Amino acid sequence: MNPFVLLFSFSGRINRAKFWLAALIYFVVFVAIIGMTIALSSSMSAMYIVALIAYVPLIVSGIAVGIKRLHDRDKSAWWLAVFYFTPLLLSLLGVDVFGEDESGIGQQILVYVSFAINIWAIVELGCLRGTIGANQYGGDPLAPQPAPPRTLAR
Repeated sequence: MNPFVLLFSFSGRINRAKFWLAALIYFVVFVAIIGMTIALSSSMSAMYIVALIAYVPLIVSGIAVGIKRLHDRDKSAWWLAVFYFTPLLLSLLGVDVFGEDESGIGQQILVYVSFAINIWAIVELGCLRGTIGANQYGGDPLAPQPAPPRTLAR
């Protein structure tokens, strides 16, 4: 599988190893963006341009990789909404609803729920084996591939 298909294709399935390879690629790109941002720190507009140019493809790629990994687990891509947006919404809800709560217990509960969802996403996407054999999203990425036909030399 070439890197472009791994990172930007929305169809098919990928195994855990390819998921973690994509995560490593994201980490390297993120570190490079941080380095470029520090190098361009004299110009705030240049920093924003670099971040925007780099982060939009990273977000699209992260969604594509997440979809393929969920497909390997025989789950709908809609689970990404739970994994990506629910913790954000819970954080915003905590600020709006419990912003003036002096004890902070309400916000802490929402933080713990968000953390639990993040852990669940890591386990689901990065640790659990995909469906053995073909499923509705394609063939098993860990299944042995048939050898190409051999031709006899004359």
